[in-house]
Amino acid sequence: MPKRPPQKPPAKGKSPQQHGAKDGPNDGPMTGVTGGPALMARIADALERLAPAASSEPDFAAAEAFTWYPAGRRVVPVPQVCRVGMGLLKGIDRVRDLLVDNTERFARGLPANNALLWGARGMGKSSLVKAVHAAVNASHGQGALKLVEIHREDVESLPDLMTLMRVAPYRFILFCDDLSFEAQDTSYKSLKAVLEGGIEGRPDNVVFYATSNRRHLMARDMMENERATAINPGEVVEEKVSLSDRFGLWLGFHRCSQDEYLAMVTGYVSHYRIPLSGEELEREALEWATTRGARSGRVAWQYVQDLAGRLGVKLTER
Repeated sequence: MPKRPPQKPPAKGKSPQQHGAKDGPNDGPMTGVTGGPALMARIADALERLAPAASSEPDFAAAEAFTWYPAGRRVVPVPQVCRVGMGLLKGIDRVRDLLVDNTERFARGLPANNALLWGARGMGKSSLVKAVHAAVNASHGQGALKLVEIHREDVESLPDLMTLMRVAPYRFILFCDDLSFEAQDTSYKSLKAVLEGGIEGRPDNVVFYATSNRRHLMARDMMENERATAINPGEVVEEKVSLSDRFGLWLGFHRCSQDEYLAMVTGYVSHYRIPLSGEELEREALEWATTRGARSGRVAWQYVQDLAGRLGVKLTER
């Protein structure tokens, strides 16, 4: 059997795997690796592109209203808020005055409560928040009071938003429209901690206004299911109801009467100078409400939009 020729031992300082490897033309400090410095530069560039952009401090002086987007911690200015004037909101005089008083105190730097506007659909809950913001801002100097909207699904990002607003030289109404929670949704715990009870607590320059169709922000069947399956039902339900307790001001909105509904329609028609009045206007407005199965501010506005379109009237501020 032929003998193998003796192998030459590897050179000193080289591993057996490196012994005999030939250096390529692009080899640098990384011996045996093709394109060392160039490859590392390309990797660094790729990582730089993948890294999230550095977040910048929001410019709260850019507008009076903003929308919060958690991705990138962005507070985006809203150039023109969709709102109606305070005088066009009918049938909610008592809750209107309470919210105006609370917001006025807050704008003056005095203690104010978080507010929960709850109740019947289409009765002007979110419209009232936006109208109060505009009215108070007009009386305290434009831009002194900022309105920041946070979407229901972004509630868990509230601590990040609070951090940005805490150090800003403005006062903020933090607004969440149609706030409610369903089964298996635990984000309400983040809201509880931020509003009251957390280590830092709510900043002195922030007040939280929310609208909801539910008084306790939870579906009744959700609370009943928790009660039925819990070892101590009372404690579970108490924890969920306690979210509403974080709002010191509860403002209830109820279905309007026929007279209040017609007053809403008449107010819109007069404001926008639509050429229809009297019995014909009332008859059409009531028929419209009957086909919708409800009377509310939203239904009144929908009828006025239809009427203005038929008569060729543009709904612009006069």
